[in-house]
Amino acid sequence: MSDMQKRPEDIDRESEEIIEETMKEIFDDINNSDEFKEMDDSYEESEEAADESGQEDKAEEENGRPLSEDTDAGGLSSDDSDIETAGIEEEPDSEDEAAEEEASEDNDESEDGYESDEDDFEPDEDDGEETEAEKELRRHRRRKKAGIIAASVAGALILIYIGFAVFFNSHFMFFTEINGQDFSMKSVSQVEEYMKKQVADYVLTLKESDGGTETIRGADISLEYVQGKELKQLVKKQNNFLWIESLWKHPEITAEVGVKYDENALKSITENLKCLNPDNQTASVDAHPEFKDTEFVIVPEVIGTQIDTEKFNEAVSTAINGFVSSVDLADAGCYIKPRFVSDSKEVTAAKDAMNSYLGASVTYDFSPNTEVVDASVISQWVKVDADMNVTFDEEAVKAYIQTLADKYNTKGKTRTFTTAGGNSVTVEGGSYGWRIDQEAEYNALTANIKNGETVTREPEYSSRAASHDVNDFGNTYAEVDLTNQQMYFIQNGQVVLQTGIVTGNPNKGNGTPQGTYSLAYKALDQVLRGKKKPDGTYEYESPVKFWMPFNGGIGFHDATWQPTFGGSRYQTNGSHGCVNMPYDKAAQLYDLISAGTPVILHY
Repeated sequence: MSDMQKRPEDIDRESEEIIEETMKEIFDDINNSDEFKEMDDSYEESEEAADESGQEDKAEEENGRPLSEDTDAGGLSSDDSDIETAGIEEEPDSEDEAAEEEASEDNDESEDGYESDEDDFEPDEDDGEETEAEKELRRHRRRKKAGIIAASVAGALILIYIGFAVFFNSHFMFFTEINGQDFSMKSVSQVEEYMKKQVADYVLTLKESDGGTETIRGADISLEYVQGKELKQLVKKQNNFLWIESLWKHPEITAEVGVKYDENALKSITENLKCLNPDNQTASVDAHPEFKDTEFVIVPEVIGTQIDTEKFNEAVSTAINGFVSSVDLADAGCYIKPRFVSDSKEVTAAKDAMNSYLGASVTYDFSPNTEVVDASVISQWVKVDADMNVTFDEEAVKAYIQTLADKYNTKGKTRTFTTAGGNSVTVEGGSYGWRIDQEAEYNALTANIKNGETVTREPEYSSRAASHDVNDFGNTYAEVDLTNQQMYFIQNGQVVLQTGIVTGNPNKGNGTPQGTYSLAYKALDQVLRGKKKPDGTYEYESPVKFWMPFNGGIGFHDATWQPTFGGSRYQTNGSHGCVNMPYDKAAQLYDLISAGTPVILHY
């Protein structure tokens, strides 16, 4: 494993070795630092002052004065004060007490020289039980000794802590990583030396989302290390007096470490990478609602392999400038990610809205038949666009309505008709029959769905008929036999009126057209007029009593000017297209027929 690949967890060194090496460097730095020299000079001055004070104490002792006597404080030392508070009086009352005090002073002298031990104060067997004063004196000296030891330890710890702080003023702290490489306790010069050695063998590995890898070799882009100020600045930015935090925080630094390379060579290499070939890339897919079984559910997003070239180039450049050995393209955000993921609020809202439409149910009444639009049908129409806006697939809905029209529309279709005489004829043309108003029905149906309605209704019609049976004209209608010049009115399947007629003259271009129509209206006392001539008069004007139109200006009416009806008269004295009837028969028909009644004309 190369040094570039080593991680902190891979470095197996004994703590004693680390401490020994580090402490040696620390104390070398301390001994050479100006701060330490100043501290050392201060310490020597304090030592000289202490020696002079010791000489004075010794002289006083030789002259018969107590070591700690303070002439300004009445001759009591701090130790004497402690003894007094314990019950020992200032002047001895007897020779025994004087001897005891003299022994105490000898012991104090021994303590100041750090030569005595607690055992020196234990009473001899012959002296009897230890006095309270002696016990208090022994405790006092024990506390004093412990304080000296604690102060010494604290001083040593402070010195070590400061030593590390001075050391880390020029070195990186414990567990420091720079661009993923461990440089714990390394100086700037050591890091730079490492970088110089690694340039020749530098390889950047690109880790792709499908598990594949591609590499860019430093030698192929003329990679060189350039010494700069970046590392020195990074060391200075460390808070070296908080170095202890690095033991658990493990500093991770990302920085340009000073390299240069041939950018054109890098561009040429990256352009030929497999991961940038469009043929090898797949686009990401957004999370989206999709119908499953009975409801819409969220289908998770799919992260593809389509590269964001700008981010890719930026990631590669950053890695090389940071002397990083590998780049995970997914972690670096080089792939174009989906806009929406499973927990995106837009996706959730779209799913809920689409499911709300599934509650609608529209039953079309084509009596005796029905057509039902429910969740299974609606789910095919409700769509979501790229921005998660819920819409209806307009073309799909209209296509469905068209299927209804193809199935149930009869207007304009050819019919097979059984005449009153029992003959079967084919009738073409006319304006009668069912016709769905498809635009109006689209609006009505989508409104039903959006409102979540459950309804049974007819579709929106632009034209209606009497029945959805095979013969949509039902069993009440008027029949005109153009060949035999007869007219019949059938009511509830029975012929209730029959009469001869005169229809349009085909030889003058006025033949009455065949087809199936419905009566538009009926009116009394009308004047039928032809085209208006330039002089303001009309081609003809014919007053009639009973007027019953069914095909624009063509209708039933009485024709008192016709002497006979039926036969072949229409071929010579036919009408302009209307069905001429005898007066009494026209009156009878007027009473039987109503607006909307089918009228079937055939040859």
